[in-house]
Amino acid sequence: MTEALTPRHTVLSDELDSEDTSVVPAAPETEAEAAAPLSAASGATDVEAAVHAIADRSRHAARRMAHANRAWKDRGLRAIGAALLEHKSRILAANAKDVDAGRANGTGAALLDRLTLNDNRVAALAAALENLASLPDPVGNVVRGQTLPNGLRLRQINVPMGVVAAIYEARPNVTVDIAGLALKSGNAVILRGGSAAAATNEALVTILRDALESVGLPADAVQSVDQYGREGATVLMRARGRVDVLIPRGGRELIQTVVTNSSVPVIETGEGNVHIFLDASANEEMAVDILLNAKTQRPSVCNTVETLLVHSESTVLPAVAAALRAAGVTLHADERIRAALPASIASVPATEEDWATEYMDLDLAVAMVDTLDDAVKHIRTWSTGHTEAILTNDLANAERFIAEVDSAAVIVNASTRFTDGGELGLGAEVGISTQKLHARGPMGLTELTTTKWIVQGEGQIRG
Repeated sequence: MTEALTPRHTVLSDELDSEDTSVVPAAPETEAEAAAPLSAASGATDVEAAVHAIADRSRHAARRMAHANRAWKDRGLRAIGAALLEHKSRILAANAKDVDAGRANGTGAALLDRLTLNDNRVAALAAALENLASLPDPVGNVVRGQTLPNGLRLRQINVPMGVVAAIYEARPNVTVDIAGLALKSGNAVILRGGSAAAATNEALVTILRDALESVGLPADAVQSVDQYGREGATVLMRARGRVDVLIPRGGRELIQTVVTNSSVPVIETGEGNVHIFLDASANEEMAVDILLNAKTQRPSVCNTVETLLVHSESTVLPAVAAALRAAGVTLHADERIRAALPASIASVPATEEDWATEYMDLDLAVAMVDTLDDAVKHIRTWSTGHTEAILTNDLANAERFIAEVDSAAVIVNASTRFTDGGELGLGAEVGISTQKLHARGPMGLTELTTTKWIVQGEGQIRG
């Protein structure tokens, strides 16, 4: 059965409009020709030349990916998902090496959790790819359009970014998530996954490339610069003109290093100093359930709550604190909270540092506030702009909180763990952007596209 192409493909040959996936039409030059001039670049280091060659092969692959229709890209995603399941033992064996090395090097529990893959997590990666395949193709979507009084027909459409690079650490799931999102949105991706997950990422990238080739898509749509270490990452950050956008994903130090040193445009994903405000009207059972989920389900991730603000008139603090302590959470509480807690509920004194800390562990800063204004003021002072939530039965307070809190995601009466691309129906996410330009919040398929204006006329000239 033939799948109709979106309008952007109408000038291309019919071979892309068919179910035959034996080959994606190549750009005019070969991959070798695209990389050749760089090896002799004046003054270039060996690593610089090698990374530039990778970037140029990615640009070549991106031009081919931009021509692939939805059916073709979805076949690629499903091929990757099947390959992950087929080679699961190989992936887990490589991951075990990384985890063992991390444990021997004293890596903390939170990073080890992010680093670790198991049967369920590999299955979840494959399921996410299947979900991505079921989502609409953002490329060619008409953002807006009109016909001007002079007869010019205008359309603004989504088009691929081109070459997307990602720098991240100890998160092998990101290798698959970003590759899948980049492919579905018609891009090529260059990955730098860090030394902590080197063996896992090497296995994953090989599997992804082989799967793409098996359906006739360019293997170079997924490449890695891990083999070139930190110098390779530095070259990647400065490959402006070869790389279209760079997305860092990790802790504050990594993100700020990329933002500070990159000449490639960066979409900043932020650390998650996430807050929940427990209003005076909040229901006890709901508050306990949400706080346990937001803090303990997976404490090592960025949408985990790190600070709890409790209204001074709330009556549910003892129940919430007891449930958190029973779950192994250490409460870093201010003086008013410690005075309000029963003697049986242990806590440690909070310091100024606690309000600024993304623990990524079973620790929670807790402060008492007298008003909604006080809660908002605390959030404005200490938030990283990721996610904030209010638990309340007061509609007016909920609406004020939504209006006055300036973060990428604001949640009412639900866990902060829902700030996630998969949970919000995006299929997966490249990261959660805490900046305000281009993309904000969980970044899915549409956020990996830019737009192009199409102007069609019949001989009009400007007067």
